[in-house]
Amino acid sequence: MTTLLSSYKPFRCNPISHPSPSFFRSHSHDVHSPRGILERKAELEGVRVKRGMQCLARSIFSFCHMRIGTEVSRLAPRFLRSRLQSAMSEDPELGDFLDYMENLKNYERSGVPRGAGTDSDDGFDLGRMRRLLQRLGNPHTQFKAVHIAGTKGKGSTAAFLSNILREEGYLVGCYTSPHLLTIRERISFGRNGVPVSAEVLKNVFHRVKGILDHSIELENGALTHFEVFTALAFLLFSQAKVDIAIIEQAGLGGARDATNVICNTELSVAVITSIGEEHLAALGGSLESIAMAKSGIIKHGCPVVIGGPFEPHIEHIIRDRAFLMNSPVISSCDPGIQSVLKCSGRENGNSYQTCDIFIQVQKDLQLSIDLPNVKLCMLGNHQRLNAVTATCTALCLRSQGWAISDESIRAGLERTQLLGRSQFLTQDEASAIGLSGTSILIDGAHTEASAKGLADVIQMMHPDGALALVVAMASDKDHLAFAKQLLSGPRPEIVLLTEVTIAGGKSRVASASTLKDFWIRAALDLGIDFVDIGVIDHGKNLEGHKSESRGSSDHSPAMLVLCHIGSVSESIKAASQLLQSRIGNKPSVVVATGSLYVVSSVLRLCTTNQFLTTHV
Repeated sequence: MTTLLSSYKPFRCNPISHPSPSFFRSHSHDVHSPRGILERKAELEGVRVKRGMQCLARSIFSFCHMRIGTEVSRLAPRFLRSRLQSAMSEDPELGDFLDYMENLKNYERSGVPRGAGTDSDDGFDLGRMRRLLQRLGNPHTQFKAVHIAGTKGKGSTAAFLSNILREEGYLVGCYTSPHLLTIRERISFGRNGVPVSAEVLKNVFHRVKGILDHSIELENGALTHFEVFTALAFLLFSQAKVDIAIIEQAGLGGARDATNVICNTELSVAVITSIGEEHLAALGGSLESIAMAKSGIIKHGCPVVIGGPFEPHIEHIIRDRAFLMNSPVISSCDPGIQSVLKCSGRENGNSYQTCDIFIQVQKDLQLSIDLPNVKLCMLGNHQRLNAVTATCTALCLRSQGWAISDESIRAGLERTQLLGRSQFLTQDEASAIGLSGTSILIDGAHTEASAKGLADVIQMMHPDGALALVVAMASDKDHLAFAKQLLSGPRPEIVLLTEVTIAGGKSRVASASTLKDFWIRAALDLGIDFVDIGVIDHGKNLEGHKSESRGSSDHSPAMLVLCHIGSVSESIKAASQLLQSRIGNKPSVVVATGSLYVVSSVLRLCTTNQFLTTHV
């Protein structure tokens, strides 16, 4: 599940069409400028408030990837910061569009029905999606595509591959989900990989709104948020005349995913990154049924790249489907494919890992490349495997006649970064949320496999530092398996459970108390000593817990487990305070994880506060 810019570069502002800093400098005394708003607090209500918030929010989006700023609690009143965050979350230029989409069924928010992703009577109606696309002129037939499915690794693989193709000079469309700061992140096209502009998205929506209205009426209101947005993405790719589109299935994925309308005439390569027990009920109830659902993207005669490693019987299911479709299979775990993680480190405040990738495949398709000392910004063994999967896919395209050089493959891999994937906040970003000098790692891990990947990254980058975990999750995840994987890595001093809204709603939120029960059970199962502090409100003094223990069998202090009532950023502060009370000034790291919505919450606050610091 990818989000935001696959080619994010620190200290660069996205070239999207919003007001520039010069706008605010030249309007420094205007009521709609940040300075004007602060000078006229009494006028914050009414039309001018709305317009001022929209101006601010538009410029916040322009600067949402800049890494600048310091703590601004003294510079802007709380009510202004909260309004800015609200305006920012709504992407104000897209008000009509977002209101329209809000009225559609959103399964990201409510959860996916049982069996919805299976090729059965319980599955989503792909005919509905095909009829919508037909009314729009079948835009998905106007470009070549790589279709990516899998439980984990889809977004990273899509980002790697998109950047490889952009390095070669191709006009690339990329469709991913979910998003972190704005829904526009889900659609990018062009040679620089920036999100679609609000203006372009708004224009295409208004151009086809009549068709959408008619389609919703004909389908008795059954068209979903994801179906409509996917159709708009395909329409934009067709309109932009992209050379190729990289299409990621939704987090649900499966044979009945709305993206699975791509036929073999348009499909260049199908990619299945991994198979795990996520969305279990929606995909049939077993690992085998999930493998069958994901293999639904395989089309007749089109090559298939599989990531893995898979359990033998799961790989057999995928290969059987490929055999029936007469589709050659390339496995990233083939004996002729070798990759080795050599070292890791930090340079100019940015983390990296270096690996070798060697591919020599002769069966089915002939693929060959030698890439020593590839410097990946994406951390962890799982990202090394994703890079290999993307490289195999690029080589499959090259075997079909696409011009893709070894140099472009290397440059694309090394260029790729994704926010919220083992991302260390800069000191400026940490300061923006009130934690200057604190090492903070944010990661959207929410499955057993991704928890293991995160634990590996923590061990690799902070092998000796004290650790605090801040965790918030959706209710439909395997909380026990997630907890056990993280507790099997470096042992945390603090585990703080909190809550975060999921897709803007609360219906899928796992309560902090429920999460705490699972973490306590995991600690008991693993024989880890702990103290259950209970529930702590934001602002409560956390001193006094640093030496508590529970039946400790050695002299090390027991792990503290607690619930925290407050925002994710407030929870990070509480965890940091409690950690420092136990270890003093020793090296430490606070890790916020459990959902991409945790990441979104942190980055949104960083962005808002950084903007206010610079422009208010």
